[in-house]
Amino acid sequence: MKDVIRLAVPAHEEFRHVANLVVGGLGARLALTYENLDDLQTGLDALLARREDDGEITVEIEVSHDTVRSTVGPFPDGRLGDLANDDSQELDLRRVLETVTDSVDVVEGEAGTFVVITKRTAATAGAAG
Repeated sequence: MKDVIRLAVPAHEEFRHVANLVVGGLGARLALTYENLDDLQTGLDALLARREDDGEITVEIEVSHDTVRSTVGPFPDGRLGDLANDDSQELDLRRVLETVTDSVDVVEGEAGTFVVITKRTAATAGAAG
C-alpha cells in the first residue's frame, strides 16, 4: 500500500516552509531517522529554491513500503540546467540531490519539467494507517 500527499504552493520563498512542515510531519508519522528526514528536506529545499516567481509549484510525496518519492515541479526551461550535467565537479543541484537521495530523475510532461527524487528508508513500514 502507498500513500500520496500532493501540495501546491506559490513559488515564493516564504512558502517553502509549508512544504518542509509537510515533510516533517510525514517524517514524524513514519518514524524516519533524523538523517533521512534531513536528506529529504535538503533535497526539497534545493529544488524549491529553483523557483521564485508568481506561479505555483507542486510537491507530490509518495510513500511506499521502503521508499519516499517526491515529485517537484513544474520548472521552466533553464531552471534545472546544471541538473542535466552529470560530469560537473561543481557543487550544483545534481551533486546536492545525488548526495541526499538514492535516485534523481528529470521527467518531461505536458505540464512542464518535473524532478523525481527517491529516498530508500527502512522506517516507512508505518505508512499504512
